[in-house]
Amino acid sequence: LLILGFLSTLAVIALIAVAVTQNKPLPKNIKYGIVLDAGSSHTNLYVYEWPAEKENDTGVVQQVEVCKVEGPGISGYAHATEKAGPSLAQCLRQAEEVIPSKQHQETPVYLGATAGMRLLSLENRSAAEKVLSSVEKTLRSAPFNFQGARIISGQEEGAYGWITINYLLGNFKQVLYQGQSGWTKLLHSLKSISETSGALDLGGASTQITFVPNEDSRESPENLLYFRLYGKDYLVYTHSFLCYGKDQALQQKLAEDLQASTSTLDNSSLLDPCFHQGYQRTIDISDLFKNPCTSAKKKQFPFRQLYIQGEGDYQKCRRNIQKLFDKTHCPYSSCSFNGIYLPPLQGDFGAFSAFYFVMNFLNLTSEQSPVALDKVTSAIESFCARPWHEVKPAYHQIKEKYLSEYCFSGAYILSLLENGYEFTQKNWQRIHFLGKIGSSDAGWTLGYMLNLTNMIPAEEPAVPPLSHGSYVGLMVLCSLVLVAVILFAWLLFHKPKCLQKGIV
Repeated sequence: LLILGFLSTLAVIALIAVAVTQNKPLPKNIKYGIVLDAGSSHTNLYVYEWPAEKENDTGVVQQVEVCKVEGPGISGYAHATEKAGPSLAQCLRQAEEVIPSKQHQETPVYLGATAGMRLLSLENRSAAEKVLSSVEKTLRSAPFNFQGARIISGQEEGAYGWITINYLLGNFKQVLYQGQSGWTKLLHSLKSISETSGALDLGGASTQITFVPNEDSRESPENLLYFRLYGKDYLVYTHSFLCYGKDQALQQKLAEDLQASTSTLDNSSLLDPCFHQGYQRTIDISDLFKNPCTSAKKKQFPFRQLYIQGEGDYQKCRRNIQKLFDKTHCPYSSCSFNGIYLPPLQGDFGAFSAFYFVMNFLNLTSEQSPVALDKVTSAIESFCARPWHEVKPAYHQIKEKYLSEYCFSGAYILSLLENGYEFTQKNWQRIHFLGKIGSSDAGWTLGYMLNLTNMIPAEEPAVPPLSHGSYVGLMVLCSLVLVAVILFAWLLFHKPKCLQKGIV
């Protein structure tokens, strides 16, 4: 009996030792990736990391660094193209410090240029090519694995933004494989897959709307994209409006206002309701009409400069902005504006980039519950009504150019969402303004990298029903039960003398 007990104890200790040893955390094997978002107004560099052993799993990629490149976006170097590449050097050095030197050569680096470069390519193709050539030269000289620098389409930008936010929110069912094991995973797999979130992206030169419509509409096939992710099919609607980013929309509005006011202009000055009362700005007429968004409105003026004076009238500002959205013609069952097909809005929407930055400045991005539309309108109207001499010292840490345009940007966002996409008081609550999701910025860059590194498989990753830890734990439990049964059986059929005496 003693020998049997000793051997049983030894077996249990051995099993526990195996379980502990097998489940000891292994040394981290991390991989890295770099994406540069070359936007119209500035460039950001993002560094991502993920566990190498989970490369085809998901919910594991996270942002570990972001660096804002000093100066304008790369499209701003059209007249000094050789300076575009070197402008990225400081952020590339920052990435070198974050990523271990032994992994530099295996770390992919991608650059995607968006609407600023799309416009430059339309305006001056040669300059756009030279800018990209300069950027490529700098990226090739960095110690990383250069994978390309190119202008991405508006449709790609919308699609990658949609992939990013749904990936980070765990909407692709990959939540089943993230940080779960054993019975938890099994139980979650019985639940229905959550619906995806739509994506609203606003940059300086373009804006995108992307979501999975409720109905399988084929009215406008050029606005539909098909994805197969983790064994599930997605038919996604997406459209990018070039020239409707907040900066180009302001240029369009000024061009419209200038045309409408030429007969009443006095000394080339223009009263603008979208700037604070008391604010003044001078712009060159040639700058206003130099890009494809406004060039069609160009005509001769008897002055070379325009003097803008703020009025701070929100309602008048909204009426002026509304003229940018042509709602008169719709060849489909439903449209957003300018005759572009838009299926009925469906589900929640994550609004990021300038949507978030502007609304966050105005304290309208409550995470607990979205701020009601009437309160948002009231807050923007109140901000626009404040005189410039009061606003400027209250926000002295913000650059004057950005601060002066928050009134217009706030009014423009409401016009775009309400008049352009037809969000109402009812479904406004489904818009969530997102800066970050977890540790990662909401935007198109993560989706871009996931796609180019093939990190999102079309089919579900094969996984065992139980994790290794659960398997070993069950083995230990079964072994203990087995030992107890054997011991009990032995005692039952071979009663020791001490027990027999007790019975007598």
